[in-house]
Amino acid sequence: MERYSRQLPVLGEEGQRRVRRATILVAGLGGLGSAASLYLAYGGVGRLILVDRDRVEESNLNRQVLYGPGDIGREKALVAAERLREANPDVEVIPVVGDAAGEARRFIGEVDVVVDALDNWDSRLELNRVAVEAGKPLVHAAVDEMQGQLMVVIPGVTACLECVFGGLRGKGASGRILGPVAGAMGAMEALEALKLVSGVGSPLAGRLLIADFASGSFDVVPVRRRPGCPVCGALGI
Repeated sequence: MERYSRQLPVLGEEGQRRVRRATILVAGLGGLGSAASLYLAYGGVGRLILVDRDRVEESNLNRQVLYGPGDIGREKALVAAERLREANPDVEVIPVVGDAAGEARRFIGEVDVVVDALDNWDSRLELNRVAVEAGKPLVHAAVDEMQGQLMVVIPGVTACLECVFGGLRGKGASGRILGPVAGAMGAMEALEALKLVSGVGSPLAGRLLIADFASGSFDVVPVRRRPGCPVCGALGI
């Protein structure tokens, strides 16, 4: 347990064992997913399922910390798996090249937590539907320029992404991003996922964190379920 000796006083031995038994799916391996999956591997999560259909491009390299110039043109999921196995050989890493929501649906029965590290609202909302229908917690983050947001969805308990952001379907990010913003929010996603699987701390459930890194300000606002939501409302939960 020497590897985890600095976090054991925080999580406790039982919390660390829960982390070791957990399976977490990371959807999207860009700036958010690179940081989130790296910290989850370092934290000792037993099994990581990594889903992305894209290949590494040079424009990714200002923020996607799992990749280097030699990886340009390679599939992100496969490169990410290599890096994470090197980072922590004790973690089982399953790379999946494909559509996030479709592959998540295939694996959802095996998963304890889903991490949404995607970059457009169509994909995020479809992933949200998969997680809510399966009753699996979802950790969501999004970034753009020097802003970020973070929330946790507990199906049947908190608002889901459709409740809050359903009107953004068809929208994507501007394509402008400062690298550390993605890294910071991805690390925070990993933290929320570790809190969920360890049972330690209070996840950001029912709350939306809004980060403005340009000014250094952070706000947390409550989010509520929307009556008649076509995702969580339609399921009767």
